[in-house]
Amino acid sequence: MLIQPNLARGTILLAHGSRDPLWRKPIEAVAEQMRALAPAVHVRCAYLELSAPDLPASAEQLVTLGVTTITVVPLFFGVGKHAREDLPLLMSALRATHPAVTFNLRPAIGEEAQVIELIARLALA
Repeated sequence: MLIQPNLARGTILLAHGSRDPLWRKPIEAVAEQMRALAPAVHVRCAYLELSAPDLPASAEQLVTLGVTTITVVPLFFGVGKHAREDLPLLMSALRATHPAVTFNLRPAIGEEAQVIELIARLALA
């Protein structure tokens, strides 16, 4: 099932980051799956630390493409300091830098009921 296209729409998958380049593979795999499901939606990955690009750089890439609505999806299992304190500050800075763009912040992926259920089912398999 393909999701309806919207050329002005973008999504940033935000993860923690790591010095190990292999750590990024699952995040990039999610981005590739999203592109397959919704080819017209611009998808980028971003990292809070230890990896590039960071959130502002990924947002800038999307804005340069003409994206006017950007959804940030934190790929955090738990809600720690980054999600509670750092991310709201980063979102405020993005909104100030790009006032013509609508930025939406999703809850941390680990808080989504579907993710919790899927992990439980995988653990029980």
